[in-house]
Amino acid sequence: MDWDKLRVFHAVAEAGSFTHAGDTLNLSQSAVSRQISALEEALQVPLFHRHARGLILTEQGDQLNRTVREVFAKLAMTEALLTESKEKPAGRLKVTTTAGFGTTWLAPRVGDFLATYPDVSMSLILDDQDLDLAMREADVAIRMHPPKQPDLVQRHLLSIQWEVFASAAYLKKHGVPNRAEDLDNHRIILFGDYHPPVPDINWLAEAGCKPGQPRRAMLEVNSLHGILLAIRSGLGVGVLPDYMHAETEGLVRVLPDVKAPRVDAYFVYPEELRNSKRVAVFRDFLLAQLHERH
Repeated sequence: MDWDKLRVFHAVAEAGSFTHAGDTLNLSQSAVSRQISALEEALQVPLFHRHARGLILTEQGDQLNRTVREVFAKLAMTEALLTESKEKPAGRLKVTTTAGFGTTWLAPRVGDFLATYPDVSMSLILDDQDLDLAMREADVAIRMHPPKQPDLVQRHLLSIQWEVFASAAYLKKHGVPNRAEDLDNHRIILFGDYHPPVPDINWLAEAGCKPGQPRRAMLEVNSLHGILLAIRSGLGVGVLPDYMHAETEGLVRVLPDVKAPRVDAYFVYPEELRNSKRVAVFRDFLLAQLHERH
């Protein structure tokens, strides 16, 4: 199988159309189509179902794409290691974490890291869904739960505490809750997502409630920054992580004695990058920054 044709095939499989794949590869639609036809002819199997809405992989095409994706991921991993300088950290580092942690805590500190290591560049991917590190969707991840994949190296970074906030205007109008049970009479703001990025992120819905009878939210927002703005606007009571301390200035912390679940964050990367200097210095930078935090 020809590597160039496999590269084009993989781009088409990921994009779902000849046109979008051509844009990615800087090739014309007809050139992409010819490459796919030639590959199908060489293999003597159809790789795509063609229809009006785009392309769908056949069973054989799906099998080939899984293999090609894995091969290209391993090649990308090898390239990253080969291009790294022996003397000092250099090259591109792809980092992924949740939108909340990445926006409010990590992004403001990236400049200090890049100033310290000018030969390293960074791609910061903020996504509340876990990217596949084994498939090179990112090099390292900061996750709010232990990694589920057994072939990933993990290092505990920090423990995050939840804090309950409301605005002074809201509390003046609705009163101050003194016990978790008092929240039954308040407007609650929760994280609204079917796959929340952090375990127990909506613990406020059940604090002080009978089991199986959670409170309903006045508002659900799938963004910690959105929850912060909603609290600040006086809409209701919500929880925010303690790493957003600077952003919560001006808000009133309530129910400080209510026991909240703890979130443990981990620095995670594939076994193949265990000896990467870029990964090592970024890990050490994070640990130093977090030590200053305390």
